[in-house]
Amino acid sequence: MLRALYSSAAGMQSQQTNLDVIANNLANVNTTGFKKDKAEFQDLLYQTTRAPGAEQGNGNTLPTGVQIGHGSRLVATSKVFTTGELTHTGANMDVAIQGDGFFEVQLPDGTTAYTRDGALKTASDGRITTSDGLALQGGFQPIPQGTTDITIASSGQVTTNGANGQQTFRVQLVRFNNPSGLQSLGGNLFKETAASGTPQIGSPGENGMGTLAQNYLEMSNVKVVEEMVNMIVAQRAYEVNSKAVQSSDEMMQIANNLRRG
Repeated sequence: MLRALYSSAAGMQSQQTNLDVIANNLANVNTTGFKKDKAEFQDLLYQTTRAPGAEQGNGNTLPTGVQIGHGSRLVATSKVFTTGELTHTGANMDVAIQGDGFFEVQLPDGTTAYTRDGALKTASDGRITTSDGLALQGGFQPIPQGTTDITIASSGQVTTNGANGQQTFRVQLVRFNNPSGLQSLGGNLFKETAASGTPQIGSPGENGMGTLAQNYLEMSNVKVVEEMVNMIVAQRAYEVNSKAVQSSDEMMQIANNLRRG
């Protein structure tokens, strides 16, 4: 009965974490380029009183055993990098990535981060930045003063027209063998880790890279109905674990109140 208390408590803690992940997904349902998380759990150690396959004499072995687990634990919160729905904005500096790939940005400390947020802006000096003012790398060049029109092709070819004539440059994307291994920094940013692998740089539409879509933004890949169902399941699982705690407590109370006749 004491084991049941701890197992149920571990289950309740797991479901609380599961609800935290679901709540974060729902909170970011309108976040540009957001990728939803999913909580993954493992069962804990087992207490084995009879091992399956143990010798019973005369060549006989146990076909099954007696193993009692001790609950569950969180083992990972994995990002799901499916492409979100594209929304037409009409803004020339809004760019969505269709398929694999990230934009490369430079952090204030000089290190590199990566983002799927294509709500690009133009700084006072012409540099192309994120909404937080982080400069984009990967072939992005400053927009010349007097530019009246910007065209971004699906292949990454950027053409500017203005007082200084027409200028072109081509941007590149970055992809990873294991994007789920990237470290989430917040602010729609990810950072390379040993688990993600090294960044692979390439042109949009080539060697598995996604293509660009100007005048569009990639929205969050969170599906509200799916998360609501997951929330109900987590709530019911938490509730049934609490019932197990209550039942175990009542059984111990009965045992403690036993009297000799």
